[in-house]
Amino acid sequence: MKNKGIRISVLYVLFFFIAACALQKDKTVIKSIHKPTRIGAVVDEFDIDNSLDDVRIVEPANVFNQRKIWVDSVYNSMSLDEKLGQLFMVAAYSNKGASHSSAIQNLISNYKIGGLIFFQGGPLRQANLTNSYQASSKIPLFIGNDAEWGLSMRLDSTYTYPWNMTLGAIQDMKLIEKLGNQMGKQSARLGIQFNFGPVVDINTNPNNPIIGFRSFGEDKINVANRAVALMKGFQNQGIYATAKHFPGHGDTETDSHKGLPTVNFSKERLEEVEFYPYREMIKEGLSSVMVAHLNVPSLESRPNYPSSISYEVVTNILKKDLGFKGLIFTDALNMKAASNYKNPGEIDLAAFLAGNDILLFSEDVPLAIALLRNAYNDKVITEKRLAFSVKKILKYKYIAGFSKLKPIDTTNLVQDLNDFQNDALQYELFENALTVLKNKEAILPIKNLESKQIAYVKIGDGNNIDFVKTLKKYADVTVVEEDNLDALQQKLRNFNTVIVGYHKSDAPWKSYNFNNSELAKLDFITRNNNAIVTVFANPYALLAVSDFTAINGLIVSYQNSAIAQKVSAELIFGAIGSKGKLPVTISSEFKTNFGLETEKLDILGFATPESVGMNSAVLGKITDLAQKAISGKMAPGMQVLVARKGKVVYQKSFGNLTYSNSPMVNDTTLYDVASLTKILATLPNAMLQYDRKNIDMTTTLGQMLPIFQDTDKAAIPFKDLLSHYARLKAWIPFYRATISSKGDPLTTYYRTSSQLDFSTKVADNLYLRNDYQDTIMKIIAESKLMPEKKYRYSDFTFIILKNYIEKLTGQSLDVLSDEILFKPLGANHTMYNPLKKFNKNGIAPTEIDTYYRHQLIQGYVHDMGAAMEGGVGGHAGVFSNSMDVAKIMQMYLQKGSYGGHHFFSEKTFDDFNTCYFCMEGNRRGVGFDKPQLGESGPTCGCASMTSFGHTGFTGTMAWADPEKEIVYVFLSNRTYPDSGPNKLSRENIREDIQQLIYESLQD
Repeated sequence: MKNKGIRISVLYVLFFFIAACALQKDKTVIKSIHKPTRIGAVVDEFDIDNSLDDVRIVEPANVFNQRKIWVDSVYNSMSLDEKLGQLFMVAAYSNKGASHSSAIQNLISNYKIGGLIFFQGGPLRQANLTNSYQASSKIPLFIGNDAEWGLSMRLDSTYTYPWNMTLGAIQDMKLIEKLGNQMGKQSARLGIQFNFGPVVDINTNPNNPIIGFRSFGEDKINVANRAVALMKGFQNQGIYATAKHFPGHGDTETDSHKGLPTVNFSKERLEEVEFYPYREMIKEGLSSVMVAHLNVPSLESRPNYPSSISYEVVTNILKKDLGFKGLIFTDALNMKAASNYKNPGEIDLAAFLAGNDILLFSEDVPLAIALLRNAYNDKVITEKRLAFSVKKILKYKYIAGFSKLKPIDTTNLVQDLNDFQNDALQYELFENALTVLKNKEAILPIKNLESKQIAYVKIGDGNNIDFVKTLKKYADVTVVEEDNLDALQQKLRNFNTVIVGYHKSDAPWKSYNFNNSELAKLDFITRNNNAIVTVFANPYALLAVSDFTAINGLIVSYQNSAIAQKVSAELIFGAIGSKGKLPVTISSEFKTNFGLETEKLDILGFATPESVGMNSAVLGKITDLAQKAISGKMAPGMQVLVARKGKVVYQKSFGNLTYSNSPMVNDTTLYDVASLTKILATLPNAMLQYDRKNIDMTTTLGQMLPIFQDTDKAAIPFKDLLSHYARLKAWIPFYRATISSKGDPLTTYYRTSSQLDFSTKVADNLYLRNDYQDTIMKIIAESKLMPEKKYRYSDFTFIILKNYIEKLTGQSLDVLSDEILFKPLGANHTMYNPLKKFNKNGIAPTEIDTYYRHQLIQGYVHDMGAAMEGGVGGHAGVFSNSMDVAKIMQMYLQKGSYGGHHFFSEKTFDDFNTCYFCMEGNRRGVGFDKPQLGESGPTCGCASMTSFGHTGFTGTMAWADPEKEIVYVFLSNRTYPDSGPNKLSRENIREDIQQLIYESLQD
């Protein structure tokens, strides 16, 4: 026996060497073997009585020969027990410790098992165990995973994709194939050959306890199309797809893990409906099928006889009738539906005799092998039958590259499995899945934000953080909490739109159903309010709603994940339109394939950098620059936002409001944007008047304002004025004339409380006399012009412009800006004098003023001239956050259009974004700053010359590039605690961040 074993080993090595040499000889052939498209292209004729020489795979003849040599050589070198061992795929875990791994090693070494199906654990632990197990196995092991919605179905630290029910709503099959590709790549990276998916059960029973959300839906064509697309994605990446659970687990009410479900359909019905996806997948090259443990009386006459051990089901129907030639797996043999019927070992033997190739999750491998060996010796199992399955297994191992299998490289494994592309794809999937069922009077998307008072009410016990945060980025949305219905309605009476979010746990298997009190609350709100209902749960949850009449807007979001919540908020406000269709029927009104399309507005949405051709890793370096600025005391905190192609792809906040113990900066923190006011408030108003023909580029200052008619400034044209080419002084410290030599406010100009003629508030307990704004204009009118006409940045430009706009319209600039711009944009965190609406703790302080107001400046404009105008300056005074600034910059990028509003014409924008004096060395547009013409300037030097924006004294920057479709916003309070040396500017922090943005571009 010893010599025989040596001879077999030598033969095995010899055949292995011949096969390896053949592969090395023809590298072109090797490449073709491992083309992903070869996987699963199984078209061999299969009849269990035919010779195994008829089994073939579509591949070049020489590759076929190499495969056959390898398979035959390995098979002929194996003992009977080694052959029997190949039939078993054993359950393995990476979270069970040494005793479990030792038991698996024992099965590999002593029973020569053919594969492992990994269950719970972690990716790195699984990879290390896989390498160890593979090193112990004479013939490499098949590795399988249930990864229906990604590796996270079993493993921690891995990515979760949408469930099949969500995918069932998506109409773009290329997108589902793209998902299959991504999932396939991740399986391949972890050394897996089999993803036990997709589930192709047609879920016609809403009470199905085990399939449900795992199904693509109740329509056979929809299920088949999506299953084929996902299968193609897996197999493109060299991963074998496994269609399950044959003959069809969709219309059952028993969990086969706990008992034997019964399927009462006729054979004709099963052939027409349940078998349909299998036929379609087989046509497209399906690699493997998993057979369920089901009682199907129309297919198997023996009562309560599991389909997994039925020769009629496995061989006569699946193999012969459907013509399936690939690998056939049993479902897990430890499941009660099978183990209750036969004892361990006996169930394995019965499953093999039925025609299965691989026995999954055997409860007792040694006993099963003993019973199989006895059956073989007793001629119950023929050599031809055994060879057929074992050689098929070996054939698939060869195609999977097992003739030269390498260990899994664990370097950066977890990072690779959580690639930035995951979120990009997830956004795309949910954008295509969200389904609108009702849209009465076009309530979706919400438009005309200036006239909307919006409340949000939560129902359900799931989290709603990302939904609420995203809603608030679009509009002023008030969260209303109240259990008592009458008290709730009292709180809602001042709102004309109510968004209801039904949030359930996004964990698999947890209940998604409304309880009675939740149904009552939903009914009460929708009957008494103009309501939009968003269901972050399985669509079957809506079966409990008896009447949809009172619901004006109804969205099915399918899951309660963070991205599903964000994308749902996008749909409500129109950043995306709805595309999804119901995968199941929930009422006579809302049947399978029903779904309304909604309008997409030109407003900012949300995505990942990869979604718009940018690199997350490069943008991630912004954190280092932000921390450099904070640790270097260049600014205590900041907000950074990047948008591209209409999508916000980076929005982060850093640091605190001050350097001491103070609140952290968040996305809603308000900053004094300083000179950004010029383009965020004053310039849009001027462009509107230009659009209305009240001014043009040749209109003179004397024509605009009488105070300049008899001055040396009367002939200055509008174009020169806004291009900082009018010889005006840069700045005058107007406040100095109103304070004593010691810096104290003079009583001639100030009061400590508001009085009739002293109501212009400049800070806490400090009020300026009301007529001083006229004095400011008089000082400007009488100021001397610079002797030479050249570019000279001046705050006077926008102080003058504000005065002109207010006199022309009869309204103050803050009111005008709010009405014509901020409210329509949903820029509800943008305003002058923010203390009228917001608490100080949400506003970044700008300076500890020791020279004028003698207090901490927080919520009051930092610029002294703007403060003397009551906080409403044309050149300064606006407070905002990065999201709202981005909205205004995106509006400019879209040449005056945003959210269905047309603020001014495209021509007007183009006229203002023109550099009229570039040839004279003046880089400015009309109101906009432009990229530098020489070495120094406001940008990184990498922005296009069509780009535009502005910077601000407090450490702010807003910039847009039409050519690259980029919006960049940087807000900080670099002036805290004092506005001394501008280290932020000196260190080029804003410019270096902009440089990273351009370096991240991948297209």
